[in-house]
Amino acid sequence: MSRARRVALAAAVVMLATVAVAALAPHLLATHDPVLTDVRSALLPPSTDHWFGTDQSGRDVYSRVVYGAAASVSIALLATGLAFVVGVVAGSLSGIAPRAVDGVAMRVTDVLLAFPEFLVALVVVAVLGPGSANVAVAVTIAAVPVYVRQARSRTRTLVGAEHVEAARILGVPAPLAFTRHVVPGVVGSLSVLATIGIGSSILAAAGLSFLGLGPTEPTPEWGLMLAGGRNVIGQAWWVAVFPGAAITLTVLAASVVGRIVRARAEGRTS
Repeated sequence: MSRARRVALAAAVVMLATVAVAALAPHLLATHDPVLTDVRSALLPPSTDHWFGTDQSGRDVYSRVVYGAAASVSIALLATGLAFVVGVVAGSLSGIAPRAVDGVAMRVTDVLLAFPEFLVALVVVAVLGPGSANVAVAVTIAAVPVYVRQARSRTRTLVGAEHVEAARILGVPAPLAFTRHVVPGVVGSLSVLATIGIGSSILAAAGLSFLGLGPTEPTPEWGLMLAGGRNVIGQAWWVAVFPGAAITLTVLAASVVGRIVRARAEGRTS
């Protein structure tokens, strides 16, 4: 691995570790109550008392960014985890299913893949209604086709592998050979994909929240905070810039880690 990649990986890991601490123990980093309002302190610029300034209600933006990590990241992790599980199950079964069943499953997958993930998630959450749980479901449905396609492709490759054929020749029942030798390979392949997918899920969840389809006030959530700051961007840039920076840096960090993990999994070390 080149020096530049090592530096990028270290910075990404530090960023993700900070976000993890903010999500799991925000009180260790926050300096104020994230929902405490003080209209006399509204729209104060960044200072030693309020590191990221205050919003229209006088709430500390830094503390809200810290506490917002829990909502934003939890939705993304839940959506990625659900998409991963559904993708492994559906994709693996499609890979060994009769041609007709596999064909129908892949055509449905192709139709969903023809649309941008965010558009699919937007349609789903518009049907289900706003809320954190519905956003997680919407992002999951939007991400599933990619996992299904990858799992199906990997399954078909592994089913014909020499070690799987050898297990069958030795008398290992087909279901047992499948669960022992095929499923682990599919899970490993999708695990690499999921590291990249987390960043995409964070971005999709924040986008839905920005449109008012996610958590509601006064819940601190990055997309919701970004939406709240767009109307005062001219006079109080910090209200929108800092939650936007949190989204950007977290997505970039997840992408860097995911791409390096994928490169190493594929045997590329440069």
